[in-house]
Amino acid sequence: MNLTSEREAANTRFKLARLEARYEILRNETGGDAHVRELTMSSLKRLINQLKEEIARYEAHQPARR
Repeated sequence: MNLTSEREAANTRFKLARLEARYEILRNETGGDAHVRELTMSSLKRLINQLKEEIARYEAHQPARR
């Protein structure tokens, strides 16, 4: 996916913050199935990295702000 507007970028930043918060919660949990938690965290980390790349690509193609 390519971000095409500042609104999309802002929404993506919001989603990224929520995913990062969820990742930290899972990282600090000790109960439940450790294997399932690891798989979930791996999936979240891939999505977090994807969103970071999309934001970076969008910002790299924006004109410099004054």
